[in-house]
Amino acid sequence: MSEGLGRLELLRVQEVLGRWLPKAPATIVDIGGAAGVHARWLASLGNSVRIIDITPRHVARATHDLAQLGVKADVGDARSLPLGDEDVDVALLFGPLYHLVERGDRLQALQEAKRVVRPGGIVVVAAISKFASLFDGLARGFLFDPDFVPIVERDLVEGQHRNPERRAHWFTTAFFHHPDELRQEVTDAGLEVRELVGLEGLGGWLPHLASRWDDPASFERIVWAARVIEDEPSLLGLSAHMLLISSKP
Repeated sequence: MSEGLGRLELLRVQEVLGRWLPKAPATIVDIGGAAGVHARWLASLGNSVRIIDITPRHVARATHDLAQLGVKADVGDARSLPLGDEDVDVALLFGPLYHLVERGDRLQALQEAKRVVRPGGIVVVAAISKFASLFDGLARGFLFDPDFVPIVERDLVEGQHRNPERRAHWFTTAFFHHPDELRQEVTDAGLEVRELVGLEGLGGWLPHLASRWDDPASFERIVWAARVIEDEPSLLGLSAHMLLISSKP
């Protein structure tokens, strides 16, 4: 997220999430927050942020790098959070829903996020589009490798992404959502969908745009192009990443 068009995803998350965050200081749990990409900017706004991540090295890194911002980090599983009921204002799931490949596990993670959020609080979910490998394959040429085609075909049918030979840049074991499927899972977990947007739009698939990122006018045009189609139903799956805002009844 720190280089080239990877920054487009981060900026768009900040933009969309900023529309829904309660006034600081809010209590936020970043579930699957890794080393703290989002925790850093959220804490800098005056919020109280806690990371729960299943990988100890991520927790150690976040603890080291973000202690001065008051961020706390603990090892934990999205399906069984080390938090009490109604402990936080906001729960972020910016990874677990594509790393948990079984629907039952994803629902469990969503229900845990719902449990720890106060009534009226928000649960924000990120997902990878079911069409991501198809578009990425075209943009970066992977689709012309015959070994990549079956991976894409499975993604389009099942959403189950696998890279059995661990080929570089072909991503890891994951689940890719259709927009309707993402909305349904969140609803089935007992949460109320407030907004579903595509983050990057077409620009995320055009590598030549990276050279324009540092030009202010071009930068604004790239972001604008993503923003104006963010909630167009026919184009939600065009973005590599979708962001869903939900609330606890």
